[in-house]
Formats: sequence, structure tokens, C-alpha cells
Amino acid sequence: MSATGISDEILNKSDLDLYRSEAEMMTDEYLEAACLKRGDLLVVGCSSSEIAAHSIGSFSNAELGRAVFEGIYEVLKREGIYLAAQCCEHLNRALILEEEAAERFCLEPVNVVPQPKAGGSFASAAYEGMEHPVAVEHIRAAGGIDIGDTLIGMHLKDVAVPLRLKRNMLGAAHVVCARTRPRYIGGERAHYDEQLK
Repeated sequence: MSATGISDEILNKSDLDLYRSEAEMMTDEYLEAACLKRGDLLVVGCSSSEIAAHSIGSFSNAELGRAVFEGIYEVLKREGIYLAAQCCEHLNRALILEEEAAERFCLEPVNVVPQPKAGGSFASAAYEGMEHPVAVEHIRAAGGIDIGDTLIGMHLKDVAVPLRLKRNMLGAAHVVCARTRPRYIGGERAHYDEQLK
């Protein structure tokens, strides 16, 4: 590993394929549990360092970030869900998403291109792998997947509801997931739409 915290370790193809496959299966399980709709926005924060059993921000690995991005992105594209890839705190947790999604949600683009140590390997892979990527500073996503405790809560709609997946690890990284639901209002006499829970 270089002194910059960027890993120059070459991961073997079977490890990368395993991470890609695990990311696909985790995303499928998430979508089944979360019941997102086509056109919804899903925020994903991902630490390649944590996946590789290192402290967050200390072992950024572009190949690993790309493998996880590809696994997640392909599932979301197939299901018509927009991915918002959260950058690390060095870019104030800005997000990379398709220009089409930014336009749909009236999000103002900002000018930044993520790099492995200024944005993170996952967000860098998203910027390289999306058709027309843009960066934005704020979103209100319908759900989220946090790989490696990267703190995605600031980008979720109210009210966040934890989702417990069977796949709660990706490599060595802890995975936490959430969906959102509309707020309950009106107090004890109110009636609620059971389909919105």
C-alpha cells in the first residue's frame, strides 16, 4: 500500500468476482425487502477499505470499488431504480448519479470528479461507469445501503426504517440498510393507509 492510503495491491479475479456477486445478491435481497418503485432513488455508501478488512479510508482500492459498483448498478438498472453513489467526507458526502436522475428530481449539479482518496473508490467507479454522471450535494432517497458504516442517513427521506438483511456483510464490511416511509400524522384518532407502512 502506498503512503497515500491508496492500495496498490492487485486483487485476483476470483476475489473481485466474489465481491461483485455478493453485491448483486445483497442488492436483490434489499430490493425484495424494501419494495422500492421504478424511478426511486437509492443511496449507496461503500468503503472499499472496510470490505478488504482495513479501517475506513486507509486502503482505497479502485478494482474493488469497481467490482462492487458493477454488481449493484446492474441490478438497479434492470429494476429501474436510480443509484446515488455517496462520496466520502472529503467531498462532503456529495453524490454521483445519472444526469437523468438529477433532472428528474430537480437536483443542481456541482463540479467535482471523485478520485479514490477524494470521493472514494466506489464513487469513482460510479463516475466512470455511469452513462452520464453528475455530482450533486443533496438528495432525499427512498432507501439506502451502507457498506462499511459510511453514514448515509443524511441522504434519506423522513422516516427511515431499518431493514435487516440476511446478507449483512460484504467482505469484511458491515452492511446496514434502510427504506423510508411517509410520516404518520393526526394522533390517536387518525387512520392510516396500511399499504404505506
